[in-house]
Amino acid sequence: MPTRRRFLSTTLAAGAALAATGRAAADGPVAVRDIGSRRELFIDRFLIEQEKGTQLKLHEPRLAPVMSEPADNMEYGTVIKDGDLFRLYTRDGRGAKRDGDEPEVTRYCESRDGIRWTKPKLGLHEIDGSKENNVILHESPFCHNFCPVLDAKPGVVKEERFKALAGTVKSGLVAFTSADGVHWKKLRSEPVITYTKEYAFDSQNVSFWSESEGCYVCYFRHFLDKKLRSVCRTTSPDYVKWSEPVPMKPNFPGEHLYTTLTHPYFRAPHIYVALPTRFHPERGESTDVLFMTARGAAPFDRTFREAFIRPGLDPARWGNRSNYAALNVVPTGPNEMSIYTTPFRRFTLRTDGFASSHAGADVGEMLTRPLKFAGKELVVNFATSAGGSLRVELQDAEGKAVPGFALADCRNFVGDAVEQKVSWTKGKGIGELAGQTVRLRFVMQEADLFALQFQK
Repeated sequence: MPTRRRFLSTTLAAGAALAATGRAAADGPVAVRDIGSRRELFIDRFLIEQEKGTQLKLHEPRLAPVMSEPADNMEYGTVIKDGDLFRLYTRDGRGAKRDGDEPEVTRYCESRDGIRWTKPKLGLHEIDGSKENNVILHESPFCHNFCPVLDAKPGVVKEERFKALAGTVKSGLVAFTSADGVHWKKLRSEPVITYTKEYAFDSQNVSFWSESEGCYVCYFRHFLDKKLRSVCRTTSPDYVKWSEPVPMKPNFPGEHLYTTLTHPYFRAPHIYVALPTRFHPERGESTDVLFMTARGAAPFDRTFREAFIRPGLDPARWGNRSNYAALNVVPTGPNEMSIYTTPFRRFTLRTDGFASSHAGADVGEMLTRPLKFAGKELVVNFATSAGGSLRVELQDAEGKAVPGFALADCRNFVGDAVEQKVSWTKGKGIGELAGQTVRLRFVMQEADLFALQFQK
């Protein structure tokens, strides 16, 4: 197998060069990442110390076929996966002349698979002379940007299993609660979040319970320097008392971020995924969708500056309010997750597949920062071409291969799997290294590494 021999000799030589030159260029000690048994995605450089012939690659969501049983058209939509049920909440402007005017309503749809949707006749509000509709809220100005969340806080009372924020700069953000996601009431009549420094709240204002921070988090719209549409952040222990809002300033120069749609990623809730709409007022008010991430209170990561979802071939998608993603990326299959956008379209990605550490036709390497883990096996989400490959070496804190876990001992992985256990021919099991400082050296060719996890 001459090709495999060339691959091995090339990768070993590249590894030696990387070890000899890479760390010598580092500025001071590198912080150890204690990742425990959390799943980590390659959506930023949190784990990456060095790259040689690899790079972070943003993957393009694929437009799914037109749904035969679609939900209502979305205007500021929210999709919640509640067990086996998908719930969709969306504004229906009903011809309102101004945002927040009385004609606006909030509609509710549901689905068992995220593809075929029903519009239940709830009988809650009389609209145009009939209660045979799926309207769950009809109260100005809250229908303009009513944004629900399934509360993940441990021990939350069942009457408040769902929460929502809604309002305008005049009303402030008012909190709502619900036991079933359909029947809603105000948590209190007064707003729970106010902001008077500049115009605010004129967009979808999102909230969620943060498992990693141990508090509620809200990202809401404001005007940065009274010029650019941007985002503020505030936190709360109880959804009633909120901290002083802090401008996050994720904008690049001259960039308007109409929404942020920040939410915990369902397979790694310590990572916040954001799908903001970028607004181009100087280009016919056209819009596209970006991809950003955040970890706790840290600033948004802007590793990827290009559009995540482009307007596309349809001329109707090249105007204002034409490209908004719904809040929440949700799983719609064992290997698939979905993003919904206006008017009501579905885009898909492989599970964890927002971005990857990518190697092309030439052999590339990626070395992680020093890290500590908890678990007995290493699982990766990866994909190669038929001629590609991925292998892993475990190194100690000094950058030396751990005996039994060197690159030459690792099985050569060729294929495509959301969860692939990494194995070595000589190693007894990586559980013996748990709690110790190690590095992972990935050697790849025509391959993408989307995520890793040390599992117990």
